[in-house]
Amino acid sequence: MKPTVHPELLLSNIVSPSGSFAASALAREGLDVVLLEAVRFPRYHIGESLIPSVRHYLKFINVEKKVVEMGFQNKPGAAIKFNQFKREGYTDFAGLGHFKLGVDEFDKLLLDHAASCGAKVFEQMSVRSLRFSTTESSRPVAAELATLCGWRKRRDFVRLSCRCIRAGLMSTKHLRNRHVNASLKNIALWGYWTGAGSYGVNTTRDGAPWFETLSEMYNERVRALKDNSMEERYGLSAALAPGLVELLGPAKLVQKQVVGGQPGELEPLIRSASDFSYSASSYEGPGFRVVGDAGAAWHTKRFSLSYTSFQIVVMSAYQQIRSTKLDILNDIDKDNYDRAFAAIRPVIQGALEMGSRLSAEELQNALEFCGKCFNPTSPNSLSAASKEVLPKEVFDASAPLVDPQAIQSIITKTFNHTSPKSDEELSGAEEELKLALDQINGRRVMHPEHNVNNMETEEVNGFVVRLQQGNLGLVRA
Repeated sequence: MKPTVHPELLLSNIVSPSGSFAASALAREGLDVVLLEAVRFPRYHIGESLIPSVRHYLKFINVEKKVVEMGFQNKPGAAIKFNQFKREGYTDFAGLGHFKLGVDEFDKLLLDHAASCGAKVFEQMSVRSLRFSTTESSRPVAAELATLCGWRKRRDFVRLSCRCIRAGLMSTKHLRNRHVNASLKNIALWGYWTGAGSYGVNTTRDGAPWFETLSEMYNERVRALKDNSMEERYGLSAALAPGLVELLGPAKLVQKQVVGGQPGELEPLIRSASDFSYSASSYEGPGFRVVGDAGAAWHTKRFSLSYTSFQIVVMSAYQQIRSTKLDILNDIDKDNYDRAFAAIRPVIQGALEMGSRLSAEELQNALEFCGKCFNPTSPNSLSAASKEVLPKEVFDASAPLVDPQAIQSIITKTFNHTSPKSDEELSGAEEELKLALDQINGRRVMHPEHNVNNMETEEVNGFVVRLQQGNLGLVRA
């Protein structure tokens, strides 16, 4: 089957759940939607996770039940160990649950769901080029479609939604406004193991994933192995994560047939991929929107703010992993960071002078502040005595930020100190409480982005989302 009509909305997706979600939501609003996918699903992709708030939006397009029934692994939280000499930190997912996905299955599920909602789905078909209006040069009005077997055809459309992937047609060829964030550029290596142990067995943490920073010997060892194979580098990396080694126990790494080798000659199955992140100055224009993980003015601002929140979390973690300050002030959108840190700046700076723009020093302080959400502790591990004497709102991640001096005052009163102690002087239960309160305070910075109805409550340019089938859109806040 080939698209033979002029659709009201053309979604050029290219292997992404964002396009399938958009197609489902808009088809349910009665729009004539055509969704193009460059490949045939399912296709291999490394597993990923969904944050708890996503379930709210899966429910909106009536696909949450299907996702649950697929049997994806539920994750109650995550354990994170940045320092080899300290125990891991742990964060829970507020009882909402969190899925560890087989992305190939998940993407196929969403694509099929888009079709069931009324979208016309075409696999192994992509947009090769766009044509623009003769009277409004920035408005796309037609696309040249192509299939793997060589079929090509021009199709007109009313609106375009383009998935913002690495080779995103609109962002890279026409807008040319994409910025790759060097601080978040990495190479990932991964393998699959059988017979491994699990973290948190027979506890409330059972099923939570384990994340561990490699020991400080990593860079030295990698330099020595610069000419060695990917398999050798992976083996070295795994050996430098003692917590991971303990969890793996007697597990075996999945193997594959050696290319060009003798029958039955095996080697570890190790895969690699570049890990990248990018942003843009705009994600919209007349007759088109850009969607994905890379955005009317409301669309660009909403997209940019969410991306900035993501950067704050990741860069806070990177700063701890690398044990160094990141030179990133020239690698960010300053307007979005100014807004994202508007609430946190007075708390961090105290009585210090604040300029109209976020300075490099303030940004580093802010990342260190947010990074405390990865502290090697958990509020659940506090002693009952510590919890009983403190009001419940102290442990509420949705409450307003607390001044660090207020946390110091809480500790002083809880343990009847005659005068405040410095962080270096705290020990035992005192240190545990300080770590837990700092962790909760750090999570408060990121918490709004993880609220289940964040887009419906956070005003952007005077508008919020009305997430209601049959009446989907923006309304004045």
